[in-house]
Amino acid sequence: MTDYVDAGEAISFAQLSNVKGSAPATSAVDYERIRAAASEPENWLTYYGTYDGQRCSRLDQINKENVKRLVPAWVFQAGATGMQSGASTYSFEASPIVVDGIMYVSGPDGKAWAIDATTGEELWRYKHASPYDVSLCCGNVNRGLAVGHGKVYMYTLNAHLIALDATTGEKVWDTVNGDVRAGESGTVAPLLVKDMVICGSSGGEFGSRGHLDAFDAQTGERRWRRYMVPKPGEPGSETWPDDGEAWQRGGANCWVTPTYDPELELLYQGTGNPAPDFDGGVRPGDNLYTDSTVAVDVNTGEIRWHYQFTPHDLWDYDSTMENVLFDAPDGRKLLGHADKNGYFFVLDRTNGDLVRVFPFVDRITWGEIAPDGTVTPKVYPDEEGVPVHFWPGPAGGKEWTHMAFNPQTGLMYVPVQEVGATATRRRREFKESIPYWGAGVAVDIEDFYGFVAAIDPLTGEEKWRWRNEYPMCASTLTTAGGLVFQGTPTGEFVALDADTGEKLWSFQCGSGHHSSPSTFSVDGRQYVVVPTGWGGWIEGFLPGLLGAAAGDALFCFALPES
Repeated sequence: MTDYVDAGEAISFAQLSNVKGSAPATSAVDYERIRAAASEPENWLTYYGTYDGQRCSRLDQINKENVKRLVPAWVFQAGATGMQSGASTYSFEASPIVVDGIMYVSGPDGKAWAIDATTGEELWRYKHASPYDVSLCCGNVNRGLAVGHGKVYMYTLNAHLIALDATTGEKVWDTVNGDVRAGESGTVAPLLVKDMVICGSSGGEFGSRGHLDAFDAQTGERRWRRYMVPKPGEPGSETWPDDGEAWQRGGANCWVTPTYDPELELLYQGTGNPAPDFDGGVRPGDNLYTDSTVAVDVNTGEIRWHYQFTPHDLWDYDSTMENVLFDAPDGRKLLGHADKNGYFFVLDRTNGDLVRVFPFVDRITWGEIAPDGTVTPKVYPDEEGVPVHFWPGPAGGKEWTHMAFNPQTGLMYVPVQEVGATATRRRREFKESIPYWGAGVAVDIEDFYGFVAAIDPLTGEEKWRWRNEYPMCASTLTTAGGLVFQGTPTGEFVALDADTGEKLWSFQCGSGHHSSPSTFSVDGRQYVVVPTGWGGWIEGFLPGLLGAAAGDALFCFALPES
């Protein structure tokens, strides 16, 4: 085992600017308050806004009639520091959280801030010193924070879950949750549930075995761990070779925040692809629980049910994407999931039964999924050295960035990517911390486009689409003002009519969008905030924009005060 290089700090990051050093103590945020987050739309209390993942706000001050008057209220420059090894390395992917006028947001390079949400003034800052040689699949990124119990929780690139004092930004505790030498890393926004902090692992591209973990929110002590690849003898282990190797390197990482049903006390966690990504010859079987939605008992970590979207995946079709919880008019408790494989699934979230499946992209050649859920693979890299082209490519019909559901319209607003790829199988022996893909991949560099699709999840009907020249690589946000907000790869932040898809407003932010906007209000004024910064795994979904401007700014918009 070799030692890694700790970047360290010559001087505290907080001393190198004019930050105030402290944020006003926020009102207590606890489980009950987050559980009722929809009742206080002036705040954005948790990663998706609410536990159900709908990314829908009840705020309506900004609406269809006045959105054309939206202007920047302030801009926060994150500032690139530290080691930058390439133009595509960094990306600003966070979802800002707002509590009582204070914004908490994370950025690339292990940074986190508390900001005055009305002025953009920096109140405190924190930087986590990660080693330079952490093996990262998809960029130097972080998708956000959790706030509660007077603390701010962050999962770091070198797989440390840390708690910061919400008032000062000082570190309270630090728990190691993975081995960077084995390719494990941390990019996910933690989720606060009850008195626990939930976070999942990254590192599937390096053959690490995925897991979801729960920690005591006050002390950082681990409560439970649930591996997503079963060891021999555990349920699902019959879907892996019993050779002691494949399952230990099986992937199924949990690098997107789960949603949660407080009544059922179930976490809905999407899992990543099996490893190696494209070479199934070394892992015969369905490879549970990769490419699945897994319902996990929040109290024990036990798996209650699962649904696998792409058994024995040969296309890198992670299913880490969010699982949006919604109720049908007849009271059924449902879950919507737009998978990388190009199909939209509606499940009964009490038991995992398939309710409906339908395609949501235009081009699918890898295989077919029948209405009963039967999967028939058609095109895949199965012969050494022979190129195979398929749609959607490894970035999928939809990447990790999130769709939104508006109960007023009954529609899901899905950011769609139409881009294919060619994979050529290249078998490689497993070596710790070295990419374990099993193929060379070339993403289409000319034939691509994207759109926002408004889909009725109960019928599968696409009500409208807003087409864009480039694939959509950022999360949607919808509001009671009848709007859908969406960022584009070329820097536009747009507002669409939630009923028709008509573009009502746009602002050029100067760098592509690959993050999750949120909305909030302070003293009766509604704001919409979005991080911009083009980078991360661009080569996987849009290599034609590798040279685009890579900014790192946080834009906050509002209507003029006069």
